[in-house]
Amino acid sequence: MNKIKTGFLHGIIWLSILLLFVFIGSRNGNLMESVVIFVYFGILNIAVFYINYLYILPEYLNSRRYLGCALSIVFLILFSGLVKYGLASFFSDVVLTRNSHPPYLISFGEYYLGSVFTGMFFVFLSTAARFAADWFINEKVRKNLENEKLSAEVAFLKSQINPHFLFNSLNNIYSLAYQQSEKTPEAILKLSEIMRYMLQESNEVKVELSKEIRYLENYIELQKLRFKGDAHIIMTISGDYMQQSIVPLVLIAFVENAFKHGIASDPEHPIRIIITIETGKLGFVVINKKSSQNKDDASGIGLNNVKRRLDLLYPGKYKLDISEDKILYNCKLVLDL
Repeated sequence: MNKIKTGFLHGIIWLSILLLFVFIGSRNGNLMESVVIFVYFGILNIAVFYINYLYILPEYLNSRRYLGCALSIVFLILFSGLVKYGLASFFSDVVLTRNSHPPYLISFGEYYLGSVFTGMFFVFLSTAARFAADWFINEKVRKNLENEKLSAEVAFLKSQINPHFLFNSLNNIYSLAYQQSEKTPEAILKLSEIMRYMLQESNEVKVELSKEIRYLENYIELQKLRFKGDAHIIMTISGDYMQQSIVPLVLIAFVENAFKHGIASDPEHPIRIIITIETGKLGFVVINKKSSQNKDDASGIGLNNVKRRLDLLYPGKYKLDISEDKILYNCKLVLDL
């Protein structure tokens, strides 16, 4: 269907050009002369254009037969000159005779040389059009490949996030079950709500920011159960987030990192989660007290993944600042929603 549309468009363009030249030429009062010169010879030149555009260039350049391509183009130009002269002979009074006193008959050599230069022009035009078309096609293919690569990489990073989070959460529930805590069923329920969100909502390109915040709240509640009420978390939200959207599972890594590698049981240094929404921007800050004990070989996997996802899904639209001192670890993310 695209080829039909393209062919139709080409036909309209050439027809418009020919009719324009016929109209301009006929203003001198000789319609027959304009039809012969611009229609008959125009069709021959268009044929030269498409023989080179559709056959010679694709046939020889794609197989890198450059010598064959050059020879074919030369033959096309020379042969088209002979065909044009043969046609001109039938309309010698119009094409080969110049209105002068006395009338001057154009010689074969003079006419043939002009035809060759005309053929060279249309060959050059078709070659430029062919290279431009190939460039656009290759650019489209390149962008499609980049998009496919991007989608595959994002899917891979997301597949790493889910098992990583599930592994940590199951460890927490295992601790509650081992201690025969009455809060184990509640923890399992919270985990099921979280997993439902991860399985159903996170497959979307973007989700409502309110759902992502609810997901964070469920995670925090799950962590509080593990700490038996001894966890100190302050979460503040300001601004209207009901009409905003965000890529799913972007914020959780920062909160998870604070619980896993920080201290949540110090009332003087609680884990602080600050969310602000204003003028199309999201401000997200997580501050936690550092711990020298909560270290493992997997440290930083979640943050590394979320940084990579931000690079892929919010290129040039976010600013991430991670800093620390002797006591506190501070993550600050500013994101264009």
